[in-house]
This record gives sequence, C-alpha cells and structure tokens, in this order.
Amino acid sequence: MQTKTVKVTQDIKKDEYIYEEAGRILREGGLVAFPTETVYGLGGNGLDPDASRKIYAAKGRPSDNPLILHIADKEMLYDIAENVSDKAEKLIDTFWPGPLTMVFKKADKVPSTTTGGLDSVAVRMPSHPVAVAMIRAAGVPIAAPSANVSGRPSPTLAKHVVEDMDGRIEMILDGGNIAIGIESTIVDMTSAPPVILRPGYITKTMLEEVAGEVSLDPTLLVKPTEDLRPRAPGMKYRHYAPKAELTLYEGSIDKVASVIWKQALEKMAENRRVAVIATKESKVVYDKLVSEAESAGKIQPNDNKIDFILLGSRQDEESIARNLYAVLRECDEKAVDYIYSETFSLDNFGQAIMNRLRKAAGYNIINLND
Repeated sequence: MQTKTVKVTQDIKKDEYIYEEAGRILREGGLVAFPTETVYGLGGNGLDPDASRKIYAAKGRPSDNPLILHIADKEMLYDIAENVSDKAEKLIDTFWPGPLTMVFKKADKVPSTTTGGLDSVAVRMPSHPVAVAMIRAAGVPIAAPSANVSGRPSPTLAKHVVEDMDGRIEMILDGGNIAIGIESTIVDMTSAPPVILRPGYITKTMLEEVAGEVSLDPTLLVKPTEDLRPRAPGMKYRHYAPKAELTLYEGSIDKVASVIWKQALEKMAENRRVAVIATKESKVVYDKLVSEAESAGKIQPNDNKIDFILLGSRQDEESIARNLYAVLRECDEKAVDYIYSETFSLDNFGQAIMNRLRKAAGYNIINLND
C-alpha cells in the first residue's frame, strides 16, 4: 500500500478538497492519520467492524484494547452512547471540545470490535480544527488510537507517523506540531463516582470542580500486579517505550544528576552510548559535572558517547509533556543503548507525565530519597 502524506493548514475552506478525499477514504473503510490537540490519531470508521480490525492490524494492537470514538458535535454522542448523565453533561459543557475522553454505555450500533468486546464506549470531541473538519467530512464517528506501532512513543509530528505507518495506511494529514503532546484524560462515567482510567491534561482537581467527587484508578502510578489490575483493558499493555532501556531516578536534582552522571560514565567506559534526559534546571548541574570531568581528564571535550537531551523546564509542565514523546523518539534515532531520566512531581499535570514515563520505563525506577 502507498501512503499519501498531505500538508494541511487550519484554513479549512482552502483545504476542503483534502478533507473530502480523507472523508471518502474513511467512509470506504480506509485509514487516515490526523492531528489532534493531544497526539496524532490513526482514524477509521468507528461503525465499521472491518475498519477497526484494520486499525488493530496496522498498529499491531491487541484486539481487546478498546478504541476511542472521536466526534465533531454532541448529536454524534447521543447516537453512539446511552445513559449520558447530568454529571457528564456538565463535563461536556466545560471541557468539550478538548482533551477529555468519557466512557459511556454503548449504543447497539457501535460494533464490539471497536470497543474491544466491552458494552461501553469511549468518546472524545477533539478541539483541533483539522480533526473536526475530517470527522465532519467523513460523516461518521472516527475510531482513533494514537498513530504509532503499539508500544512505541505516541506521535506528536507527522514524521513520527510516517516512521511507523508508511505503507500501512492510505493517508496522513500533516498538521504540524501538536499543542499538548500526551493523550487525553479518560474518565469512566459508568461508575459512581466517576473513575479516571488515564490521567491527562484535564486533571482530577479540574474534573472535581465541575462534577464533584472523582476517583483515580490505583494502578495508574504503580506497577499492576495480579491483585491490582487496571480497570481499562489497554492499560495492562506496554506503552510509550523507546527501544533502549530507560531508567528513572527519583530524588533531589543534585543527587539524581550525580548518580546519573556516574552511571553514564560507567556505560561510556564500556563503549556504550547513553542519553540523559535533562530539564532546564538539571542541565545546569550536568554542565558543571561535565566540566569537572573534562578538567580531571575523565572525558575528552566534545565526546559524543553521552547525549544530553533537553525536555523542557520543571516550571513549565506543559513543555515537559509537549516534548516527552519526541525526546523518546530522538533517543531511538540516536541509537542509544541506555536512557537515564529524572522524575517529576505528581501534582496536577505532573501525574499524567509520570504515568507515561513510568510505563515507558517499564516501572524501572530508582528512589534516591532514602
């Protein structure tokens, strides 16, 4: 299959012919990757069982991992979901369109292949104009997980989609950079109180200000066990992982940087290539450690065995989230053998960042606070 990549702008009228083509592909059962405000999605007709099967095949995704249906207006919601509560309506009025997915009882017309065999359906109304225009052109709800091979970091640029999906799907809509950079918050509205199944940009505090009590799936920030399994089927699978081994270090910036630098030097001595994921704040500490090592003759200036990759500033969680997947993919491009990273606060948006990092690292976390 030849994949067509097309650049689109937010001038929907100018690109109308592109959306018409994308809509036709989707109605005929094909797949189109497209930008949202969170990550790039891999879209198919959510009411067509064969299209859902194609999504699972293209991603290499387990078929019991439900797909989120993306809609362009509230009328679409009432066509595919039942028992939309008053609490849900309040959340819709506040956060839609936007990075919030809600789980409802599914209508009969939604095929079980789309919902992973469950009698519930996850629904989101994206705010990205390209996504909305494409959904409207298709005229059907669009089933869309992230447009990457299962297990890999989600795509935040069209080139990431090309890396994973070229030759597997019909079309990629290149809408440029993504604004948020991590997937939507998922809230199960079939539970009382509602339960967060995946943290995202819309935080627990924000949800509770609108809808009252909201609980958190206890497996989101710890490694699932036989006795503690995630409520969302997809959360039991490996996600967001780079090719190299990723280790997270928890503790003060100075202590974490010191331990990571020691580990990096040891691996460099073994002729292994290392990536150190740093923030604006920790990079200052690393620069000092590098300078001291060069003065002591432990490393040569401009040695390329250790790559420092800047993630953002700890004072700007949105920059951390926006860059996270691109940084993990950059580590793949550099063909590093080991990746070391600091951790982040679990407050507010940091909870979503750490949820992704923990999964990417396979819960390989070293606590230096003791």
